[in-house]
Amino acid sequence: MKTTDLVDNQYIRSDLPDLRAGDEVKVHVRVVESGKERIQIFQGNIIAIQGSGVAESYTVRKLSYGVGVERTFPKHSPAVAKVELMHRGEVRRAKLYFLRERTGKAAKIREKRES
Repeated sequence: MKTTDLVDNQYIRSDLPDLRAGDEVKVHVRVVESGKERIQIFQGNIIAIQGSGVAESYTVRKLSYGVGVERTFPKHSPAVAKVELMHRGEVRRAKLYFLRERTGKAAKIREKRES
């Protein structure tokens, strides 16, 4: 246990689902523009999870008008209002960077069946 864990534990969020690479998620992000706050939804697949504890973050990739867009979110950030888990993905790797070169059906991730 690190000495900074005592301070960091107060910022850890417990309302988040268990996220894994390959999952499709909706990330509700608080955006502040000209003094007003609104919620913007970023929906895509998690292609990587890095870090641990308070410093843990995940990268979400989506296609927007045929262009791949990736965004990295800190897991315990107050800027993220909520994270909705849409589908569990069936993948064999922890980092799905190979999806960057793929388009169409080749970039699709199979849904994990719950048995």
